[in-house]
Amino acid sequence: MRKIAGLLAGLVAGCIAGFGATAGMAAPPPFEPHDYAIKDFHFRSGETLPELKLRYYTIGQPKKDAAGHVINAVLVLHGTGGSGKQFTAPQFADVLFKPGGVLDPAKYFVIMPDDIGHGASSKPSDGLHMRFPHYGYTDMVEAEHAIVRGALGVQQLRLVMGTSMGCMHSFMYAEMYPDEARAAMPLACQAVELAGRNRLWREMAVTSIEADPAWQGGEYKDEPQLGLRGAENLLIIAGASAWPMQIEMPKGEQVNAWYAQQLPQRLKGAEANDLIYQLQASRDYDPSKDLEKIKAALTWVNSCDDFINPPELGLAQVEIRRVKAGRFVLIPCRPDTHGHGTHTWAVFWQNDLADLLKRSGG
Repeated sequence: MRKIAGLLAGLVAGCIAGFGATAGMAAPPPFEPHDYAIKDFHFRSGETLPELKLRYYTIGQPKKDAAGHVINAVLVLHGTGGSGKQFTAPQFADVLFKPGGVLDPAKYFVIMPDDIGHGASSKPSDGLHMRFPHYGYTDMVEAEHAIVRGALGVQQLRLVMGTSMGCMHSFMYAEMYPDEARAAMPLACQAVELAGRNRLWREMAVTSIEADPAWQGGEYKDEPQLGLRGAENLLIIAGASAWPMQIEMPKGEQVNAWYAQQLPQRLKGAEANDLIYQLQASRDYDPSKDLEKIKAALTWVNSCDDFINPPELGLAQVEIRRVKAGRFVLIPCRPDTHGHGTHTWAVFWQNDLADLLKRSGG
Protein backbone atom coordinates (compact mmCIF):
# COMPACT_ATOMS: atom_id res chain seq x y z
CA MET A 1 0.00 0.00 0.00
CA ARG A 2 2.87 2.40 0.68
CA LYS A 3 3.95 2.13 -2.91
CA ILE A 4 0.49 3.03 -4.17
CA ALA A 5 0.43 6.18 -2.07
CA GLY A 6 3.55 7.28 -3.91
CA LEU A 7 2.00 6.65 -7.29
CA LEU A 8 -0.47 9.47 -6.91
CA ALA A 9 1.99 12.24 -6.13
CA GLY A 10 2.22 12.87 -9.85
CA LEU A 11 -0.11 15.78 -10.51
CA VAL A 12 -0.91 17.45 -7.21
CA ALA A 13 2.33 16.92 -5.33
CA GLY A 14 2.57 16.81 -1.56
CA CYS A 15 5.11 19.21 -0.10
CA ILE A 16 7.46 17.35 2.19
CA ALA A 17 9.03 19.47 4.90
CA GLY A 18 12.45 17.83 5.07
CA PHE A 19 14.73 15.42 3.30
CA GLY A 20 14.21 11.69 3.84
CA ALA A 21 17.76 10.39 3.60
CA THR A 22 18.07 6.64 3.69
CA ALA A 23 20.16 4.89 6.32
CA GLY A 24 23.88 5.31 5.77
CA MET A 25 23.37 8.06 3.19
CA ALA A 26 24.40 11.64 3.87
CA ALA A 27 21.39 13.93 3.66
CA PRO A 28 21.62 16.77 1.15
CA PRO A 29 21.84 20.23 2.72
CA PRO A 30 18.50 21.89 3.49
CA PHE A 31 16.60 24.10 1.09
CA GLU A 32 16.81 27.82 1.83
CA PRO A 33 13.56 29.81 1.37
CA HIS A 34 13.62 33.26 -0.20
CA ASP A 35 10.98 35.82 -1.15
CA TYR A 36 10.88 38.21 -4.09
CA ALA A 37 8.23 40.83 -4.83
CA ILE A 38 7.37 42.43 -8.17
CA LYS A 39 5.44 45.68 -8.10
CA ASP A 40 2.54 46.16 -10.54
CA PHE A 41 2.86 42.80 -12.25
CA HIS A 42 0.96 42.88 -15.54
CA PHE A 43 -0.75 39.68 -16.65
CA ARG A 44 -1.45 38.74 -20.27
CA SER A 45 -5.16 38.94 -19.43
CA GLY A 46 -4.77 42.70 -19.00
CA GLU A 47 -5.14 42.47 -15.23
CA THR A 48 -2.57 43.83 -12.79
CA LEU A 49 -1.54 42.80 -9.29
CA PRO A 50 -0.12 45.68 -7.21
CA GLU A 51 2.45 43.30 -5.74
CA LEU A 52 3.20 39.78 -6.90
CA LYS A 53 4.89 37.82 -4.12
CA LEU A 54 7.09 34.93 -5.20
CA ARG A 55 8.64 32.31 -2.96
CA TYR A 56 11.59 30.28 -4.16
CA TYR A 57 14.00 27.81 -2.60
CA THR A 58 17.68 27.29 -3.28
CA ILE A 59 20.25 24.65 -2.55
CA GLY A 60 23.96 25.02 -3.23
CA GLN A 61 25.86 28.21 -3.97
CA PRO A 62 26.32 30.22 -7.18
CA LYS A 63 29.70 29.97 -8.89
CA LYS A 64 30.93 32.72 -11.19
CA ASP A 65 33.33 32.93 -14.10
CA ALA A 66 36.03 35.57 -14.49
CA ALA A 67 33.47 38.03 -15.85
CA GLY A 68 31.25 37.61 -12.78
CA HIS A 69 28.53 35.57 -14.49
CA VAL A 70 26.87 32.72 -12.61
CA ILE A 71 27.67 29.50 -14.48
CA ASN A 72 26.09 26.72 -12.40
CA ALA A 73 22.43 27.73 -11.94
CA VAL A 74 19.75 25.06 -12.40
CA LEU A 75 16.05 25.98 -12.48
CA VAL A 76 13.71 23.16 -11.36
CA LEU A 77 9.98 23.72 -11.92
CA HIS A 78 7.12 21.93 -10.15
CA GLY A 79 3.82 20.57 -11.39
CA THR A 80 0.19 21.63 -11.04
CA GLY A 81 -0.73 22.11 -7.39
CA GLY A 82 2.86 21.63 -6.26
CA SER A 83 5.63 23.72 -4.74
CA GLY A 84 9.37 24.06 -4.99
CA LYS A 85 9.45 22.18 -1.69
CA GLN A 86 8.18 19.03 -3.37
CA PHE A 87 11.72 18.39 -4.60
CA THR A 88 12.75 17.56 -1.04
CA ALA A 89 11.00 14.21 -1.63
CA PRO A 90 13.53 11.40 -1.19
CA GLN A 91 12.84 9.86 -4.61
CA PHE A 92 14.12 13.13 -6.10
CA ALA A 93 16.45 14.72 -3.56
CA ASP A 94 18.21 11.62 -2.27
CA VAL A 95 19.07 10.63 -5.83
CA LEU A 96 20.04 13.93 -7.45
CA PHE A 97 21.20 16.11 -4.54
CA LYS A 98 23.29 13.57 -2.65
CA PRO A 99 27.09 13.96 -2.63
CA GLY A 100 28.22 12.83 -6.06
CA GLY A 101 24.66 13.01 -7.41
CA VAL A 102 23.93 14.41 -10.84
CA LEU A 103 22.87 17.74 -9.30
CA ASP A 104 25.22 17.66 -6.32
CA PRO A 105 24.78 21.02 -4.51
CA ALA A 106 28.55 21.20 -4.13
CA LYS A 107 28.62 21.71 -7.90
CA TYR A 108 25.27 23.29 -8.80
CA PHE A 109 23.15 26.19 -7.57
CA VAL A 110 19.58 24.89 -7.74
CA ILE A 111 16.58 27.25 -7.82
CA MET A 112 13.06 25.91 -7.14
CA PRO A 113 10.23 28.50 -7.29
CA ASP A 114 6.69 28.33 -6.06
CA ASP A 115 4.85 29.39 -9.19
CA ILE A 116 2.11 32.00 -9.29
CA GLY A 117 -0.97 30.54 -7.62
CA HIS A 118 1.03 27.91 -5.73
CA GLY A 119 2.74 27.35 -2.41
CA ALA A 120 3.78 30.54 -0.63
CA SER A 121 3.55 32.72 -3.75
CA SER A 122 0.56 35.00 -4.45
CA LYS A 123 -2.64 33.02 -5.06
CA PRO A 124 -6.43 33.42 -5.01
CA SER A 125 -6.79 32.02 -1.48
CA ASP A 126 -4.73 34.92 -0.12
CA GLY A 127 -7.96 36.93 -0.18
CA LEU A 128 -8.93 37.98 -3.70
CA HIS A 129 -10.59 34.64 -4.43
CA MET A 130 -12.00 34.68 -7.99
CA ARG A 131 -11.00 38.34 -8.35
CA PHE A 132 -7.37 37.28 -8.47
CA PRO A 133 -5.86 37.97 -11.91
CA HIS A 134 -6.46 35.09 -14.32
CA TYR A 135 -2.91 33.93 -14.91
CA GLY A 136 -1.70 31.61 -17.64
CA TYR A 137 1.46 29.65 -18.24
CA THR A 138 3.06 32.61 -20.03
CA ASP A 139 2.64 34.75 -16.91
CA MET A 140 4.10 31.98 -14.78
CA VAL A 141 7.17 31.57 -16.96
CA GLU A 142 7.73 35.33 -16.99
CA ALA A 143 7.62 35.28 -13.18
CA GLU A 144 10.12 32.40 -13.09
CA HIS A 145 12.39 34.41 -15.36
CA ALA A 146 12.01 37.42 -13.05
CA ILE A 147 13.34 35.33 -10.16
CA VAL A 148 16.28 34.09 -12.22
CA ARG A 149 17.25 37.48 -13.66
CA GLY A 150 15.77 40.01 -11.24
CA ALA A 151 16.22 38.34 -7.87
CA LEU A 152 19.36 36.32 -8.56
CA GLY A 153 21.06 38.08 -11.47
CA VAL A 154 21.59 34.85 -13.42
CA GLN A 155 22.02 35.64 -17.11
CA GLN A 156 22.16 32.06 -18.37
CA LEU A 157 20.96 28.85 -16.75
CA ARG A 158 23.10 25.76 -16.88
CA LEU A 159 19.84 23.79 -17.00
CA VAL A 160 16.09 24.33 -16.86
CA MET A 161 14.04 21.26 -16.01
CA GLY A 162 10.56 20.60 -14.73
CA THR A 163 7.88 18.03 -14.03
CA SER A 164 4.36 17.97 -15.53
CA MET A 165 3.35 21.66 -15.59
CA GLY A 166 7.04 22.35 -15.02
CA CYS A 167 7.76 20.21 -18.08
CA MET A 168 5.56 22.49 -20.15
CA HIS A 169 7.19 25.55 -18.61
CA SER A 170 10.61 24.14 -19.52
CA PHE A 171 9.64 24.10 -23.18
CA MET A 172 8.28 27.63 -22.90
CA TYR A 173 11.34 28.96 -21.04
CA ALA A 174 13.67 27.52 -23.69
CA GLU A 175 11.55 29.17 -26.41
CA MET A 176 10.93 32.53 -24.75
CA TYR A 177 14.55 32.95 -23.62
CA PRO A 178 16.53 30.86 -26.13
CA ASP A 179 19.92 32.32 -25.18
CA GLU A 180 19.39 31.93 -21.45
CA ALA A 181 19.56 28.16 -20.96
CA ARG A 182 22.30 25.77 -22.07
CA ALA A 183 20.22 22.65 -21.45
CA ALA A 184 16.58 21.74 -20.90
CA MET A 185 14.94 18.60 -19.52
CA PRO A 186 11.13 18.53 -19.75
CA LEU A 187 9.66 15.61 -17.78
CA ALA A 188 6.11 14.34 -18.44
CA CYS A 189 4.26 16.54 -20.91
CA GLN A 190 3.55 17.10 -24.59
CA ALA A 191 4.84 19.92 -26.80
CA VAL A 192 1.50 20.73 -28.43
CA GLU A 193 -1.58 22.71 -27.43
CA LEU A 194 -3.16 21.22 -24.34
CA ALA A 195 -6.29 19.64 -25.80
CA GLY A 196 -7.99 16.27 -26.20
CA ARG A 197 -8.44 14.16 -23.08
CA ASN A 198 -5.82 16.15 -21.18
CA ARG A 199 -7.88 19.32 -21.54
CA LEU A 200 -11.16 17.47 -20.97
CA TRP A 201 -10.41 16.03 -17.54
CA ARG A 202 -9.19 19.44 -16.33
CA GLU A 203 -12.39 21.11 -17.49
CA MET A 204 -14.39 18.35 -15.81
CA ALA A 205 -12.58 18.97 -12.52
CA VAL A 206 -13.23 22.72 -12.70
CA THR A 207 -16.89 22.16 -13.59
CA SER A 208 -17.27 19.79 -10.65
CA ILE A 209 -16.19 22.53 -8.24
CA GLU A 210 -18.19 25.32 -9.85
CA ALA A 211 -21.36 23.20 -9.94
CA ASP A 212 -21.29 22.70 -6.17
CA PRO A 213 -23.74 25.23 -4.60
CA ALA A 214 -21.34 25.51 -1.67
CA TRP A 215 -18.73 27.09 -3.96
CA GLN A 216 -20.80 30.31 -4.05
CA GLY A 217 -18.90 31.84 -6.92
CA GLY A 218 -15.68 31.49 -4.98
CA GLU A 219 -16.90 33.33 -1.86
CA TYR A 220 -17.32 30.23 0.32
CA LYS A 221 -16.49 30.10 4.01
CA ASP A 222 -16.03 26.34 4.03
CA GLU A 223 -14.48 24.41 1.16
CA PRO A 224 -17.09 23.01 -1.29
CA GLN A 225 -16.55 19.38 -0.39
CA LEU A 226 -18.83 17.83 -3.00
CA GLY A 227 -17.17 19.67 -5.87
CA LEU A 228 -13.70 19.01 -4.54
CA ARG A 229 -14.45 15.29 -4.21
CA GLY A 230 -15.22 15.16 -7.92
CA ALA A 231 -12.09 17.10 -8.79
CA GLU A 232 -9.84 15.03 -6.55
CA ASN A 233 -11.27 11.80 -7.96
CA LEU A 234 -10.19 12.93 -11.42
CA LEU A 235 -6.75 13.89 -10.12
CA ILE A 236 -6.33 10.44 -8.59
CA ILE A 237 -7.09 8.70 -11.88
CA ALA A 238 -4.92 11.11 -13.87
CA GLY A 239 -1.87 10.45 -11.72
CA ALA A 240 -2.27 6.69 -11.34
CA SER A 241 -0.55 3.79 -13.11
CA ALA A 242 -2.64 0.69 -13.79
CA TRP A 243 0.07 -1.99 -13.60
CA PRO A 244 1.47 -1.35 -10.09
CA MET A 245 -1.99 -0.59 -8.73
CA GLN A 246 -3.22 -3.97 -9.94
CA ILE A 247 -0.24 -5.68 -8.34
CA GLU A 248 -0.59 -3.86 -5.03
CA MET A 249 -4.40 -4.04 -4.86
CA PRO A 250 -5.63 -7.21 -6.61
CA LYS A 251 -8.71 -7.46 -4.36
CA GLY A 252 -11.70 -5.14 -4.42
CA GLU A 253 -11.70 -4.67 -0.66
CA GLN A 254 -8.10 -3.47 -0.83
CA VAL A 255 -9.09 -0.80 -3.33
CA ASN A 256 -12.02 0.29 -1.19
CA ALA A 257 -9.89 0.52 1.95
CA TRP A 258 -7.19 2.48 0.18
CA TYR A 259 -9.64 4.92 -1.36
CA ALA A 260 -11.42 5.46 1.96
CA GLN A 261 -8.09 6.48 3.44
CA GLN A 262 -6.67 8.41 0.49
CA LEU A 263 -9.53 10.76 -0.44
CA PRO A 264 -9.95 12.39 3.00
CA GLN A 265 -6.22 13.06 3.11
CA ARG A 266 -6.32 14.80 -0.24
CA LEU A 267 -9.39 16.85 0.67
CA LYS A 268 -7.65 18.20 3.79
CA GLY A 269 -5.15 20.09 1.67
CA ALA A 270 -7.47 21.11 -1.16
CA GLU A 271 -8.40 24.75 -1.84
CA ALA A 272 -11.11 25.12 -4.46
CA ASN A 273 -10.34 28.53 -5.95
CA ASP A 274 -6.62 27.84 -6.11
CA LEU A 275 -7.27 24.53 -7.86
CA ILE A 276 -9.58 26.14 -10.43
CA TYR A 277 -6.91 28.68 -11.33
CA GLN A 278 -4.16 26.05 -11.42
CA LEU A 279 -6.08 23.86 -13.83
CA GLN A 280 -7.23 26.70 -16.07
CA ALA A 281 -3.76 28.25 -16.34
CA SER A 282 -2.82 25.70 -19.00
CA ARG A 283 -5.29 27.15 -21.51
CA ASP A 284 -2.61 29.31 -23.18
CA TYR A 285 -0.10 26.49 -23.56
CA ASP A 286 1.07 25.65 -27.07
CA PRO A 287 4.84 25.49 -27.60
CA SER A 288 4.46 23.78 -30.98
CA LYS A 289 4.56 27.14 -32.75
CA ASP A 290 8.13 27.92 -31.68
CA LEU A 291 10.02 24.66 -31.16
CA GLU A 292 12.59 25.67 -33.79
CA LYS A 293 13.57 28.61 -31.57
CA ILE A 294 15.02 26.33 -28.91
CA LYS A 295 18.82 26.54 -28.83
CA ALA A 296 19.40 24.54 -25.65
CA ALA A 297 20.40 20.91 -25.77
CA LEU A 298 17.18 19.18 -24.78
CA THR A 299 16.25 15.75 -23.44
CA TRP A 300 12.51 15.17 -23.16
CA VAL A 301 11.38 12.30 -20.96
CA ASN A 302 7.91 10.74 -20.82
CA SER A 303 6.80 7.41 -19.37
CA CYS A 304 4.85 4.62 -21.04
CA ASP A 305 2.23 4.42 -18.28
CA ASP A 306 1.33 8.12 -18.15
CA PHE A 307 -2.45 8.60 -18.40
CA ILE A 308 -2.04 12.34 -18.95
CA ASN A 309 0.51 11.97 -21.77
CA PRO A 310 -0.33 8.63 -23.40
CA PRO A 311 2.48 7.46 -25.68
CA GLU A 312 0.10 5.94 -28.23
CA LEU A 313 -0.62 9.45 -29.51
CA GLY A 314 2.90 9.53 -30.97
CA LEU A 315 3.11 13.30 -30.51
CA ALA A 316 6.55 13.45 -28.96
CA GLN A 317 8.21 11.44 -31.70
CA VAL A 318 6.98 13.99 -34.25
CA GLU A 319 7.63 17.22 -32.35
CA ILE A 320 11.13 16.33 -31.13
CA ARG A 321 12.39 16.41 -34.72
CA ARG A 322 11.87 20.16 -34.70
CA VAL A 323 14.24 20.73 -31.76
CA LYS A 324 17.76 21.16 -33.15
CA ALA A 325 19.59 19.41 -30.31
CA GLY A 326 16.64 17.43 -29.01
CA ARG A 327 16.30 13.84 -27.87
CA PHE A 328 13.21 11.99 -26.70
CA VAL A 329 13.25 9.19 -24.12
CA LEU A 330 10.22 7.02 -23.35
CA ILE A 331 10.54 5.11 -20.08
CA PRO A 332 9.07 1.62 -20.60
CA CYS A 333 6.11 0.40 -18.55
CA ARG A 334 7.25 -1.59 -15.53
CA PRO A 335 5.67 -2.79 -12.28
CA ASP A 336 7.79 -0.25 -10.39
CA THR A 337 7.11 2.86 -12.50
CA HIS A 338 4.69 5.45 -11.20
CA GLY A 339 2.48 6.63 -14.03
CA HIS A 340 2.55 10.38 -14.49
CA GLY A 341 4.47 10.66 -11.23
CA THR A 342 7.50 8.87 -12.70
CA HIS A 343 8.71 12.39 -13.45
CA THR A 344 9.79 12.80 -9.82
CA TRP A 345 11.40 9.37 -9.42
CA ALA A 346 14.88 10.33 -10.56
CA VAL A 347 16.21 6.77 -10.52
CA PHE A 348 14.44 6.19 -13.85
CA TRP A 349 16.03 9.10 -15.72
CA GLN A 350 19.10 10.29 -13.81
CA ASN A 351 21.41 8.77 -16.42
CA ASP A 352 19.61 10.71 -19.15
CA LEU A 353 20.13 13.88 -17.13
CA ALA A 354 23.83 13.13 -16.70
CA ASP A 355 24.12 12.57 -20.45
CA LEU A 356 22.32 15.86 -21.16
CA LEU A 357 24.69 17.81 -18.94
CA LYS A 358 27.65 16.12 -20.60
CA ARG A 359 26.55 16.82 -24.15
CA SER A 360 25.70 20.44 -23.31
CA GLY A 361 29.14 21.24 -21.97
CA GLY A 362 29.88 19.17 -18.89
